[in-house]
Amino acid sequence: QVQLVESGGGLVQAGGSLRLSCAPSGRYSMGWFRQAPGKEREFVATINRSGDSTYVADSVKGRFTISRDNAKNTVYLQMNSLKPEDTAVYYCAARIGSAWSAIKDSYDYWGQGTQVTVSS
Repeated sequence: QVQLVESGGGLVQAGGSLRLSCAPSGRYSMGWFRQAPGKEREFVATINRSGDSTYVADSVKGRFTISRDNAKNTVYLQMNSLKPEDTAVYYCAARIGSAWSAIKDSYDYWGQGTQVTVSS
């Protein structure tokens, strides 16, 4: 059983920054998704297993960056210029295979989620 452990969420003012971390127990291609109250879970960013290819949603492009440190077995989501509409529970997900994916149903394992709240 893969255990995904997320950390780094919290409360921040608009324009601020947060960095989320996720420690998978193996080497997978990884993704970040988020779910706001009353909305469906949506794609945010993804990175391939080797870490040399990434893709981010248009809604966060230029503000969020996904990266990984395979020596530490950790994936990061650096979130800058945060907006109130970024408020959501952020989930880390892992998929078997080397390529990244923006498709929620292609992921095999999910973390418990971490709350990010951006105040205006």
